[in-house]
Amino acid sequence: MEDHKPTSFTFEIDNFFEKEAMISSPTFSSGGCQWYARVYPKGSGNIKDHLALYLCVANSGSLQLGWKRRAKYSIVLLNQSGKEIHKITESCQVFCAQVTAWGSAKALTLIKLQEKGFLEKNKLIVKVQVQVLEVVNEAEVTGNETMDVGGFQVLYSQAIQVSWIFVRHPDFALNFKPKSHSVKTTYMNLLLKLIEKLDKPPHSFSETELSNTRTELVDLTETGFKLDWLKEKKTVDASRIKKLEQHNKNLIAELNKEKTKSAWLEHTVSILKTKKNKKLKLSPN
Repeated sequence: MEDHKPTSFTFEIDNFFEKEAMISSPTFSSGGCQWYARVYPKGSGNIKDHLALYLCVANSGSLQLGWKRRAKYSIVLLNQSGKEIHKITESCQVFCAQVTAWGSAKALTLIKLQEKGFLEKNKLIVKVQVQVLEVVNEAEVTGNETMDVGGFQVLYSQAIQVSWIFVRHPDFALNFKPKSHSVKTTYMNLLLKLIEKLDKPPHSFSETELSNTRTELVDLTETGFKLDWLKEKKTVDASRIKKLEQHNKNLIAELNKEKTKSAWLEHTVSILKTKKNKKLKLSPN
C-alpha cells in the first residue's frame, strides 16, 4: 500500500447567488483516479438552508464491485481575494462502487453565505485537496465489507443511510454507552431495522409486533441513542394515516350519496316511462 502525494484542485463559480442547480467542477486526477466536486448552491435533499459540498469519484457508473479508494480530503471555500471563508475539515473516507461521494450537506448556512461582504463580486472559489492512501482495483466481494461512519462500522450498503441520519440528527449517538465495535454494530443494525419497521403503516402491525417495537425503541434509548426524532416521525405518520382514513371515509360517504341519488333518479325515470306507456295504450287510435 503506497501513499500518493496530495493533489490540490481549484475552480471558480461566477455569479454564484444566481445559481440554482447543482454545479459540478471539471474532473482532476489524484492517486491514479479521476475526481470532481459537487456544489449545491440551494441545498441538497431535504436540507435547503445550507450550502452542500461533496467530493465524488468520476465515472462512478463504470466502477466494478471490489473497486476501492481510501482517501483523505478537505474542501475549502475562498472569496475573490483568496480569503478562507469556510473549510470542511480533513476527513478520511472509503470511496467504493457502492459509495462514490462524501462531503457535507450542511457545509455553510445560506444566510451566512449571503451576509454583506462575505463574498466579493458574487464569486465563490472552491479548493479541493485529496490524498489517496489505499488503492484497490479488484477484490473479492462478500457483501460483508464495512466502513466507519460516525464511529460505527456499517456495511457499504448501509453507509449512505447512516451518514444521512448523522446529517439530520448529528447528536443522536452522542451519549451512546457501549464502546465495543461489535456491540455498536449490533445496535446500529437494530436501529436501521426499527426505522424500516416504522416506515410501515400502523395497521400492518399485530399487537405482538407493536409490543416488540416499543421494547426495541426503549432498549435503544437506554443504550444512549437520542431518538426523539423517531418518535415524532411515527406520531406524524400516524396522524397522516388517520387524516387519510377520514378522507377516504368522506369520499365513500359522498359516493354512497351519489349512488342513492342515481338510484332514485333511475327509479323516478322508470315510473315516468311506465306512466307514459300506460297513457299511450289507453289513447284511441
